[in-house]
Amino acid sequence: MECTINWVPATGMGFVAETGSGHLLNMDGAPDGGGRNLAPRPMETLLAGAGGCTAYDVVLILKRGRHDVTGCEVKVTAERAPVDPKVFTRIHLHFKVSGRNLPEAAVARAIELSHDKYCSATIMLAKTAEVTTGFEIVAASSAAGPSQG
Repeated sequence: MECTINWVPATGMGFVAETGSGHLLNMDGAPDGGGRNLAPRPMETLLAGAGGCTAYDVVLILKRGRHDVTGCEVKVTAERAPVDPKVFTRIHLHFKVSGRNLPEAAVARAIELSHDKYCSATIMLAKTAEVTTGFEIVAASSAAGPSQG
């Protein structure tokens, strides 16, 4: 895996990353650090990647278990150390999984497998941060039929 990051001097502290798969990702700094707040901060991008990694796992595990999952939202909150290096010290991942007849045990197991075995990003971040999880299940609405009135 590889990624090339280029500073874009005209933006102040903006950077463009080109991933090994050929995609572009913009990042920028805060105004107090010379940035213009035109894109996510690099650490926000890291956090978003971790959330995306674990959401991917959870959806894939549920689909492979033949569960009717229709949505997965992960709200990631984090705390950082107050001094440099300002590593993440706490990360909480709250999953909102929607679907039809999703068993609570299956959702809990999918999150546990991601957290303990599959999600490279959160497992790596757990080397410096306490990573916790929580979840809720939202029943997917079925198509409304004609009104009986």
